[in-house]
Parts: sequence; C-alpha cells; structure tokens
Amino acid sequence: MGSVTTLPRGRPLTADDLAAVPDDGHRYELIDGSLVVTPSPSLRHQLVSGRLHVLLARHCPDELLVLAAPTDVRLADDTVLQPDLLVVRRDVFDAGTQSLPTLLLAVEILSSSTRHVDLSLKRARYEAAGCPAYWVVDPDDLEITAWELREGRYAEVAHVAGDGAFTAAQPFDVDVVPSQLAR
Repeated sequence: MGSVTTLPRGRPLTADDLAAVPDDGHRYELIDGSLVVTPSPSLRHQLVSGRLHVLLARHCPDELLVLAAPTDVRLADDTVLQPDLLVVRRDVFDAGTQSLPTLLLAVEILSSSTRHVDLSLKRARYEAAGCPAYWVVDPDDLEITAWELREGRYAEVAHVAGDGAFTAAQPFDVDVVPSQLAR
C-alpha cells in the first residue's frame, strides 16, 4: 500500500509542501500556491515533445542544455512549474530544482487538459518572472506560437502552422517546422 500525504489546508501551498508529495507518476505543479495535477500526456503529445527535444538538442550550443519534463522550475516559493521542454545554462545546472536565472526557454505542448493553463497562467508566470522565451506547440493543429521578452512583456515573435518555418533566435538559432514534429 502506498504512502499517504496530507497537504496543509487553509493556506497557499509552498515549494516545500510540493517537495513532500510522493513520486506517484502524476505531474504536480504549483501556481500561486494552488496545486495543479495533470494526467499523463497523450501519445501524440509525447511524439511531438520527443521530436522537438531531439531537434533542439541537435542545435543546442555546448554552453546550454535541453531538458524534458519532469524538471521543476521554481519561479517563486509558491510557484513551481514543469515545462515540457526547457533550455538552461549548463554552467549553473545541477540535479536539483532549477531557478529562473538559469531558464532561457520554456516550451509547453498543449493538450485539452492543459491548454488554458499553458496559454494563460503559465505564460503570465514566465513573463512576470522574466523568462526570455516561451513557446507553445499545438500537436493537433501542428502550430507553434513563440513569445520573447521585450521590455518586461512578452511579444509574439512567431505563429506558424503546418509546413511553415519558425526561425528562432532565442535561446539559439534553430528552424522549427511544426509538420515535421509529428512525422
């Protein structure tokens, strides 16, 4: 029988509370002190995420590192996210929780259960925390939308679909064609 964890009631949760949750295969994130639990991703989500990971890793300069979920990114004591893919500086990487100064790119692959959170809440939290680049990939419509931080606010720098190409400059140069992520 598995262990039981009781989370505190009557107050927002913290990163320390999240660390006490057992590793049971679920994806747990913390947004403004509220626990967000999401189901396992679909096969198409995993295919697109895996192909994008390989593409990014192939073009990633030696001083950077591409990681896949689950990797915690602590934006604040009450906000710990797990982007599907992320790029960090290699020289400050360690096996523990990533802090925002090391995060150069966060990528979310949309699903029906995460679409609203990824497009609104997570985008707003990454923007407020100063993450330089944020990409959202729709694996069903084969679209990518990318934002970059400009004067403290996200500006959309690309929205491409199908065989269209997104030429990213941040955090490094790479061409991404959405249709090639699902083949």
